[in-house]
Amino acid sequence: MSLSVALLAGGMATRLYPLTKVTPKSLVDVAGRPFICHQMELLRRNGLVNIVICAGYLGDKIQGALGDGSEMGLYIQYVFDGPMLLGTGGAIRKALPLLGDPFFVLYGDSFLEIDYQQIEQVFSRCAKLGLMTVYKNSGRWDQSNVLFRSGQIVAYDKKRPVAEMQYIDYGLGVLRKSAFDAVPEGQFYDLANVYRTLVQHEQLGGFEVHQRFYEIGSPEGLAETRAYLDARLQRKDGDGILRAELPKRRREDH
Repeated sequence: MSLSVALLAGGMATRLYPLTKVTPKSLVDVAGRPFICHQMELLRRNGLVNIVICAGYLGDKIQGALGDGSEMGLYIQYVFDGPMLLGTGGAIRKALPLLGDPFFVLYGDSFLEIDYQQIEQVFSRCAKLGLMTVYKNSGRWDQSNVLFRSGQIVAYDKKRPVAEMQYIDYGLGVLRKSAFDAVPEGQFYDLANVYRTLVQHEQLGGFEVHQRFYEIGSPEGLAETRAYLDARLQRKDGDGILRAELPKRRREDH
């Protein structure tokens, strides 16, 4: 049975303003449909159908668009931050009762065409509390933030990267629930802090992927992702790949 997926979709997306002033980043149009629909189709094609969306800013619009996911062949549940933003780590902490053990963590602005089942198998063999996928970015598409040597994550720091860091957090991880034992309930907490703690205790495995990532977290990334998925749709027209759309009934409501 495939792992469940915690999809982090609660951020304010200020780098995309004014585009995201009244639209959550997940629903920004990419290649003719909301970005999250591309993500959902990609997960489904990889056999991942149990999705928990960690929503915050304008999260009700995401729920209104996707519903329970049944019309897309998925089972989607939602966890909302509530009156205050919980951050990526705090949101996952709140979602733990709905997740299996272990579970995937996927950033809500990332489109990652990799073998998710392979990642799951690698994690099952590593005997650690977490696994981070990494990519040798060398600062090309975003700031590299991981020191990765001989298959091991030696250091991880998004805020204070050093020159030796040539790899980047790819956007997909696998975590056990116990990795969140020290995360305070109902408070803001960054997932990066969870990862750093795991590194300090030698409990974070690393897996290098070789396909570049696509993301919509920045205007430049959004433009690249739009171009990439537009081209994909043109090449794959008619074979069903990347054709996920909003359920017709809900699309008409909007």
